[in-house]
Amino acid sequence: MIKVEGTVKAVREQVKAWKKEGLSVGFVPTMGYLHEGHESLIKRAVKENDRVVVSIFVNPMQFGPTEDLASYPRDLEADKKLCDNAGANLIFHPEPEEMYDGGFCSFVDMNGLTNALCGLSRPVHFRGVCTVVNKLFNIVAPDKAYFGEKDAQQLAVIKRMVKDLNMDIEIVGCPIIREADGLAKSSRNTYLNAEERTAGLILSKSIFLGKKMVEDGERDAAKVKAAMVDLINTEPMANIDYVEIVDVNTMKNIDEIKGEILCAIAVGINGKARLIDNFMMTV
Repeated sequence: MIKVEGTVKAVREQVKAWKKEGLSVGFVPTMGYLHEGHESLIKRAVKENDRVVVSIFVNPMQFGPTEDLASYPRDLEADKKLCDNAGANLIFHPEPEEMYDGGFCSFVDMNGLTNALCGLSRPVHFRGVCTVVNKLFNIVAPDKAYFGEKDAQQLAVIKRMVKDLNMDIEIVGCPIIREADGLAKSSRNTYLNAEERTAGLILSKSIFLGKKMVEDGERDAAKVKAAMVDLINTEPMANIDYVEIVDVNTMKNIDEIKGEILCAIAVGINGKARLIDNFMMTV
C-alpha cells in the first residue's frame, strides 16, 4: 500500500532522498475525495516523472465563512487505493495544524487574474489557493506539478504565481475529464441527488453550445454568452453565478472572440452545489 505521511519533515526527507538518487519528482495537489479527473493527473505525472507525490489536504484558508468546508467530502481509504493503483509513490496528508500553526500570519496574494470569475463571488478563495500551493511547492520541491483545466482560472493563477515568483517548477495543465453524459467530474457532484445531477447537465450542454458557436465562426462574445445564459435558464434548478468569456492570460472580459480565450461558467444547482465548467480555444 502507498505510503502516507502527515508531516512536512517526513515528506522533505523522502523527496531529498529521491533527488539524491537523481530522480525527478512530480506533484499533484488535491483536496481529496479523488475521482477519474484526479486519476488522470496522477497517471500523467507517473508517466513523466520518476516519483510522484499526491497531497490530500482540504485547505481551510480557501473556503469562505458560508462555504462547504465542514461538509466537503472526504474518504482517505478510497483515495489511497486510487493513488496506489495510478502509480503514485507518496501521499502527503497533513492536519491543518501542520500547515498553519497558531501564529500563522503570512499569505501569498495576487491582483488582476483573481479579480474576476470565481474571485468575485469567492473573495478569499485565491489568496488561500496561492498560499497553500506555495507552501506545498516549498515542501515537496517538485520538478513538475499537475492541475486540471476544469479549474481554468486556478491554473492561470498558479502559472502566473510561478512565473512572478521565479519558481523552478513546470506547471502542467491536463484536460477536463467528463462523465459519459458530459458532466465534468467534480468531488462536489456527490452533493447532488439523481434529479439534481440530471439538472447539472445544463452546464456541459451550455459549454458545448458556446464552443460550437465559436467553432462555427461566431466572434461576438455577447451573442455566445446570451445563448448560453438562455439555455441554462431553461433548467429551473440552475442559478447562474457567472457566464463569461475572457482573455485566458488576463482574465479580462472581451467583446470580440480572438486569440487565446476562456469561456467559463459557474452555476448553483438547487442551492446544494456550485459547479463550474469551461472551454478554452485559440481563435
